[in-house]
Amino acid sequence: MKRIIVIGTSNLGKLREIQAILGDMPVELRTLLNYPNAPEVDETGTTFEENAIKKATELANVVGEWVMADDSGLEVEALGGRPGVLSARYAGPEHDDAKNLAKVLAEMKDVPAPRRAARFRCVIALAAPGELLFTAHGEVPGQLIFEPRGKGGFGYDPIFLYPEFGKTFAELEPSVKNQVSHRARALKEFRLKLTSYLK
Repeated sequence: MKRIIVIGTSNLGKLREIQAILGDMPVELRTLLNYPNAPEVDETGTTFEENAIKKATELANVVGEWVMADDSGLEVEALGGRPGVLSARYAGPEHDDAKNLAKVLAEMKDVPAPRRAARFRCVIALAAPGELLFTAHGEVPGQLIFEPRGKGGFGYDPIFLYPEFGKTFAELEPSVKNQVSHRARALKEFRLKLTSYLK
């Protein structure tokens, strides 16, 4: 019998990404679309780990199944680690991807290329009702460029240069990005840890 794991999102794109890495395991992946009464969990944590754990544990108690939830974002060295946990809402109440990206570029406009180091980080938590099972982490180092490049991806992808390929995440094919991204790295660790829980 397959173990049900609910992904703490209604985002079908995220479901496809996770299915690509966990699809051959003895699990049945669902999203919150299967649980319309599940609440929106407030991300009040000060770290990615706190937010991922909060989402996974609260939702597991509501839906009565194992829940995996993640939090991720961009950390810029010259900004003291910002936008960090505020990555998705960095530009304030009227935020969207374009405004968030524009705010980071404006704050970085006088920072020279050698000081534009940044990294994407992702933490995934898995919880059972009443119990946190484990967390998995992934990060990818890169550099912020001065203006957006590329049509793919989302969020800060157009200004995040992946040095190994000399391209931004928005310029990479999705299949390539999904092999090297912070979420892909966290999912690989998640897969390893999950294996021992399914035995």
